[in-house]
Amino acid sequence: MDEKMEMPKVDISGQPQQPASPTNVLEAYYRQPKIYMSLPSGGKWYAPGSLDVSEDGKYPVYSMTAKDELMFKTPDALLTGQGTVEVIQSCIPSIKDAWKIPSIDVDAILVAIRIATYGQTMDVDTNCPSCKEEQRYGYELTKFLDELSQFSYTENFAVGDLVFHLRPFTYKEATKRALSRIEQERIFNIVNAENMDDEERLERFGASFVKLTDLTVQMLADAVSKIDTPQGSESDREKIKNFINNAPKEIFDTVNDQLQAMKEKLDLKIKGAKCDKCNHVFDIAITMDQANFFNARS
Repeated sequence: MDEKMEMPKVDISGQPQQPASPTNVLEAYYRQPKIYMSLPSGGKWYAPGSLDVSEDGKYPVYSMTAKDELMFKTPDALLTGQGTVEVIQSCIPSIKDAWKIPSIDVDAILVAIRIATYGQTMDVDTNCPSCKEEQRYGYELTKFLDELSQFSYTENFAVGDLVFHLRPFTYKEATKRALSRIEQERIFNIVNAENMDDEERLERFGASFVKLTDLTVQMLADAVSKIDTPQGSESDREKIKNFINNAPKEIFDTVNDQLQAMKEKLDLKIKGAKCDKCNHVFDIAITMDQANFFNARS
């Protein structure tokens, strides 16, 4: 007797049902969040769609994968910022477009990723500025994140009759400006090193110096989103740049000082380190150089 062929099951529309996809048993072994962090910006200044805003202001941070670690060993990807963008989006899935991160959040995010990957303690090697003795200090990175959670960005301040409104750069803008400055400094150094007569060297030196100065003015002008005056407000970027170019030095210095003061609040440093040999007390600045900062042995 012939065996009966099993007929495929159909749904109510008469279409054959597709077999359910098997559950991936490996998903239980995927990365899980190691820590939760607060952003110094509080989630402000992100473009729509670039951040899944958390209701409680906390964002899950995952450890780096092997692919992420390789990104931090690729010089070209680091120089252009693409490597950093890829790692951030991998380790903090709530950030959908890391190019649009406010620059005030970047260092805190990288510190959080390092904590999630290698732990909260990092060893820092330095030389005492007084006796030059080599020292090693352990630094609790969670203290830095705690300090940044209290950070407050100065959005506006007055200089006489003028009120300046500031905004943080995006990571894309900050990277672009850093690359421009590196290029001009490279040209500047080539001019100094090349064998050329004094007249040509002075001409090329002057041109390079003017470009570097213009980059500085442009960066400061771009940080100002609006200026209020008794006669009205101005938010046009080109007009603001022209004003910065033609403003009294006191106004330029005041705006620049405000930006530098906020930058210093975000700097990663060990405060009050004490030399074991001469007892000299000093601060140690920690650079966010990925080649060293994201090193498990550091």
